[in-house]
Amino acid sequence: VQLQASGGGSVQAGDSLRLSCAPSGGTVRSYTMGWFRQSPGKEREFVAATKSNGGSIVYANPVKGRFTISRDNAKNTVDLQMNNLKPEDTAVYYCAAGRTIITSTMTNGESYHYWGQGTQVTVSS
Repeated sequence: VQLQASGGGSVQAGDSLRLSCAPSGGTVRSYTMGWFRQSPGKEREFVAATKSNGGSIVYANPVKGRFTISRDNAKNTVDLQMNNLKPEDTAVYYCAAGRTIITSTMTNGESYHYWGQGTQVTVSS
């Protein structure tokens, strides 16, 4: 499975962006899909994830209430709607996919088997 992330860009604080992740060679329904991000000098951190086959959805505390992860099975994509963006959201965002990920490990990047190339999100104040 190859993952292609898109939708990043440069915006002002308070603006919105929508990231999209499209897997080739697989269907999103079959995978637990996650979004992670990494800022310069920081470790990769979990953002949001959705369990395979319509299961659990988990968000990191800093993005709860602002970000929404969703699947579009018709388009075979997983999207991350990001509202009310803040400068601290600036990072490279990566989508990831994995099979047979148990719910308690959805926030752990080590649980995912496939990673996209990343898309830059820059939020200025």
